[in-house]
This record gives sequence, C-alpha cells and structure tokens, in this order.
Amino acid sequence: MEYIGSTLNNLLHQTAFFNLTWGNYLMIAVACFFLYLAIRHEFEPLLLVPIAFGMLLVNIYPDIMLHAEDASNGVGGLLYYFYKLDEWAILPSLIFMGVGAMTDFGPLIANPKSFLLGAAAQFGIFAAYFGAIALGFNDMAAAAISIIGGADGPTSIFLASKLGQTAIMGPIAVAAYSYMSLVPVIQPPFMKLFTTKAERAIKMGQLRPVSKLEKILFPIIVTIVVCLILPTTAPLVGMLMLGNLFRESGVVRQLTETASNAMMYIVVILLGTSVGATTSAEAFLNWDTLKIVGLGLVAFIFGTIAGVLFGKLLCKATHGKVNPLIGSAGVSAVPMAARVSQKVGAEADPTNFLLMHAMGPNVAGVIGTAVAAGTFMAIFGVF
Repeated sequence: MEYIGSTLNNLLHQTAFFNLTWGNYLMIAVACFFLYLAIRHEFEPLLLVPIAFGMLLVNIYPDIMLHAEDASNGVGGLLYYFYKLDEWAILPSLIFMGVGAMTDFGPLIANPKSFLLGAAAQFGIFAAYFGAIALGFNDMAAAAISIIGGADGPTSIFLASKLGQTAIMGPIAVAAYSYMSLVPVIQPPFMKLFTTKAERAIKMGQLRPVSKLEKILFPIIVTIVVCLILPTTAPLVGMLMLGNLFRESGVVRQLTETASNAMMYIVVILLGTSVGATTSAEAFLNWDTLKIVGLGLVAFIFGTIAGVLFGKLLCKATHGKVNPLIGSAGVSAVPMAARVSQKVGAEADPTNFLLMHAMGPNVAGVIGTAVAAGTFMAIFGVF
C-alpha cells in the first residue's frame, strides 16, 4: 500500500500543475487569446495558429525547447531543433522563396512609382532604431528590433540571427508576426486619420499589361542590381527572386507548386511553432520584451503613416491619380496589407478597386525591408 501511495504521489508531482509559475499561466492565457483571434476572426491563421500553439507547449512543458548541451543525454527538445533552423537563417530564406513563387510582381513592374511607396513605409524601421537606442539597447539590438516596423517576420528573424541577437530573437519574432497578423486591426484607424473620404474614394486607372519577358527579366535584374550593391541581401532577395522566376519562367511548374504549397506550408509549421516556443514565461516576461513589443508597434504605426503621407504627396503630384491608401501597403505583410488598402478604399466607395494597385507597394515593401536589413548588416560589417 505504501508503494502505491508513493507511486501515485510521484505521478501527481510530475504533472505540470506543480511546476508552473503564474507567468506560465499568463502566457498560456495569451496563447489561447491568439488562437481565438486566429480561429474566430481569421487573423493570419497560417501564422498565428502554429505560433500560439508553440507558446502553449513551451509554457506547459519547457523541456520541449531544452538545449542539447543542457540535456543529460545530449538530445535537445523537439522545438529546439526547429529553432536552430531559424538561427541559421534557413527557414526565413525558404519563406522568401515561397512568397516569391506565390506573388505576381506585375503591379510593381507596371507602376514603378510603387518602389517609392515601399521605401517610404520603411521610415518606421529607422524611427524604431533610434527609439531603441534611446531606451538603452545597443546598436545591433536596436537594428534587429527596428525591422519589426516592416511587419516582416522572416526578415526580423534573419537580421536578429545575423547580428547575433539570439537572446531577443524570440520577442522580436513574436512581435513581428503578431503585428503581421493584426494588420487589419492596426492599420485602418491611421489610414483614415491621415486621409479624407474624398482621397480614400479616388479611383486609379487600370494598370498597363506587363509582358512575359518583363516578368522574367525583373527577378534577374533585381537580383543582380540589389545584390551587387548590398551582397548581404542575397539570402533573402535572392530566394525571393528565385521563387518568382520559378513562377514566371513557366518551365518549372513542379518547382513553383512545391515552393508555393508543400514546402511553404512545411516551413510555416516549423518556423511558427519554434517562434512561439521562444515565449516561455522566464524568457518573455521582462522589461526588455515589453520595450521590444512597444517599439515594434510604434515602428509599424510610423511605417503605415509614412506610406500614407507619401501616397498623399504622389496624389498631389499626379493631380489626384494616386489613392493615398495604397501607401499603407508599403509594409511587408503580403498580401494582407494590400487587402486592407482595398477594404478601406471600398468603405469610401464600394465600386473602388485598389487591390492590384496596392500589391505594387506591398511587393516593394518586401524588397525594401530586405534592403534595410542588408544595410544594417553592411553598417555593422556582418556577412
């Protein structure tokens, strides 16, 4: 009988209830809230579901992220190995290949002014950089944090890894992906605040047709030009353009389908769960994390506002031919930011169709964020 009692007592104390802190319970509640947003409101569920579930797992069973060197048998936790692929910048680069294979660059080619809107939306990155320095972060940490302003999760992970900021990579990645998911909530109030209803109702002319040759040459030329100027962007810009070349060449349909479907979804599962698993209560609940989340939000808002204001400038310069709302799509959340531009424009005029026009700045924003990351790497002499 004593043996049975001892066994039951041991089993009872092996349950998570006896090992969790209040912080773990708080993070479990946050994970459940994220799952609610993803499932009930469909806020980027492909990203938010695996991130939230990784958050849930690590706060119930922390050893799922156990480092191999800390394990008695030399074998780390499951999600630790997923996370190593983030640290080595493998998963972010593969995500870019998938995005390239899924995305039509035609609107950007048809309207090169979109590059200016994509560049303007990167203002938030540099605003956050100086803000992070003011809050006490060192130069490299500030650079890694600032990329959140581009609403680009893969680039945020890539830069944090390259700059050796693995200690804060988790909060950076979670903040970046969270803001990507919350684009439909965060952007519209600021888009409306800085535009009039008349501006939001502006209808843009049909984009010119883009030839197949232009679409094939575009990824090749962009790769050559950008990577010659900033070789450090090659892993991201190169993979983005390779995926797009798969799509536009028309001769490797199997590769296009694999990159945009099976591979993309596998990588999202690995990246999402491993990013979520960095949010253990011990690592996540501290002042630095709160600063990072706050700076990321400020950066994202500044980027949105800068894009809209530059859109207003182009509207004036073109005598009302550019709807300022498409400037907000200059952040890198593809295609969610473009859809938000379409939605807000349709609220002002139900017959307004801005989606394809907004895709130009949206794609330019992806390239712009990668260039911003490469610029920081070049400044700090990291390759």
